[in-house]
Amino acid sequence: MKKTLKRRLLLIAALLAAIAFVVKFGLPQVLRGYIRTGIGDCKRIPILCMTPEEITPGFVADQDYIRELMPLEFPNTRVSVPRGFKVVQELVARPFYKKKRLGRNHDAVIYLIHQPPGFFLKLFPQAGKIGMRNNYEFFRAVMHSTEPGIRNVDDAMFVILKSIFTPDLGNQRTMKMIQFRSGGRDYFINYNLSGPAYLFDCCVLTPEGDFFKAYIKDTLATLDLEKVFSILTTLTPAQT
Repeated sequence: MKKTLKRRLLLIAALLAAIAFVVKFGLPQVLRGYIRTGIGDCKRIPILCMTPEEITPGFVADQDYIRELMPLEFPNTRVSVPRGFKVVQELVARPFYKKKRLGRNHDAVIYLIHQPPGFFLKLFPQAGKIGMRNNYEFFRAVMHSTEPGIRNVDDAMFVILKSIFTPDLGNQRTMKMIQFRSGGRDYFINYNLSGPAYLFDCCVLTPEGDFFKAYIKDTLATLDLEKVFSILTTLTPAQT
């Protein structure tokens, strides 16, 4: 009886040790394997291994350029945009950005999203459970997540969201990622100027907690970072 009990205890101890080993060392490998199988690896989707470069911006909103823009107001967003661009505002109806055909390939398009303070924490309650307090902390975690950096389920969730939140930016091997703060706002800009169309994926988080996203497809190749920044400074919540 004693020998049987001892064997059982040894078996349980070995099993617990194996489980602890898998959780500590094996789970990240399992999660990364899941991501690679379901989404792709860094070779297929380079942004999964990229993080924004934090820069000290030299950008200054060009007031003369802003006066040339066309002011628009949507149900919950105000913005000024260059003439010749089609502008679309889309709401997030599910825990991912609903994809929508933005127009013909030759169309110059600006695609807008606005969400109020605390939106992401309501959409993903688990973010609050790991200590995140606002849209900025949530979105920064998304943009700084990487597939090799996955250690737990939360890390895997942020990598998945990063792949979903990032729209078409052409060849990701030639794209750039930057982030900076200006005028109390936090800016995340992913951009690619290597193709026939200039592509900008811009996210702005205000001190009040609002989240704005502007995806710009500049088929006319007329914009640069300074002009895009000037456009972004005009994003404000519409009066309700």
